[in-house]
Amino acid sequence: MKKIVMLCLAALVGLGIGPASAQKKETASLKTTVFVTDLHCEQCAKKINNSIPFAKGVKDVKVDIPTKKVTVTYDAAKNSDEGLVKAFKKIKVAAEVEKPAAKKK
Repeated sequence: MKKIVMLCLAALVGLGIGPASAQKKETASLKTTVFVTDLHCEQCAKKINNSIPFAKGVKDVKVDIPTKKVTVTYDAAKNSDEGLVKAFKKIKVAAEVEKPAAKKK
């Protein structure tokens, strides 16, 4: 009886550790990229929110209409910046990766 209880306990501990280690691997390959787009209205934002989240590996999408920027968090093992630019192109939205601001001396 004692062996069965210990075996069940060991199985529960093992099941608890498995998903935790998988979660660490998932967050390790997440990448966030800001895209500069040609969106200009709420309809454009709606079009982006209805399609880009379904691109492979995309975890989160934030659209900022006033600045015309879209922030996408995705799994770098499943997609790339170039792949996301193609996804924008499919919905007829011009997008490019935001260039880092020039450093002032």
